[in-house]
Amino acid sequence: MRIIGALWLRNVKLFVRNRVQLVLIIIMPFFYLYLLSTIFKSTAVSNPINYVLAGIVIIVVFQTSLNIATSTIEDIVSGYMKEVLVSPVKRIHISLGQILASTTIATFQGIIILIVGYFIGMKYSSVITPFAIIGFMIFVGLVFSAFGLFLAAVVKNSQTFQITSVAVTTPITFLCGVYVPLSLLPNGLQYLALLNPMTYATAFFRTISLEKFSLSTDELLAEQLAFKINQFIITPQISVLIIFLFGIICLFLATFAFSKVDFSRMNRTKAAKDIFQQ
Repeated sequence: MRIIGALWLRNVKLFVRNRVQLVLIIIMPFFYLYLLSTIFKSTAVSNPINYVLAGIVIIVVFQTSLNIATSTIEDIVSGYMKEVLVSPVKRIHISLGQILASTTIATFQGIIILIVGYFIGMKYSSVITPFAIIGFMIFVGLVFSAFGLFLAAVVKNSQTFQITSVAVTTPITFLCGVYVPLSLLPNGLQYLALLNPMTYATAFFRTISLEKFSLSTDELLAEQLAFKINQFIITPQISVLIIFLFGIICLFLATFAFSKVDFSRMNRTKAAKDIFQQ
């Protein structure tokens, strides 16, 4: 537990010391909020601003969880991870420390946006709602931190990881209903969106944030909080089950891949050569 705590604290301190990043966390989401709220006014959504804001919060949690895995690549290349491995530490503890640090940072970013969002009208009628929101952000952070760590362990090179990260996050981000309503997408992309785990994470998070659990199935479908495949309805409750199963798979893959990484073959020189070769 001491190793997990030390790795967690180290990554959190690195994040807090980056003042520019903290400022951008506050500014950028509200730029997207202003831009996207006009698009969602053309849909059946009852409160476009809060609807878009909820989507932005969960996509920030997702992107942060995934991108923080870059620090794992940097630790490997710099030799820091090799130094950690000299001590009698199980690799699963190292992977858990990295995942928990990513989750904490991602959740903190989401909370900052929600606090500012409160002053522009995102209110809650139940005291339980804010705790449920934070709990689900932690859950999503764990899921996609594990996914990011898996990618980092497989890719191994920082430059390649950046390309891979963009190639992965771009379709996931634009096919989950945060930036573009799914109803406005071509039929083919709508089917692809149903294969996207973030589609279900976004729908469930919006359902919690906007306190929409009391809506009928037809109303949930109209606001894209539920999805219909033939005659089968994917409700918000089923959405969270899908994310849970995806998270279990990611956690298993991340710990397995990280335990198999050969750190002795990875160093700054090799990374530099890879950059010039690319």
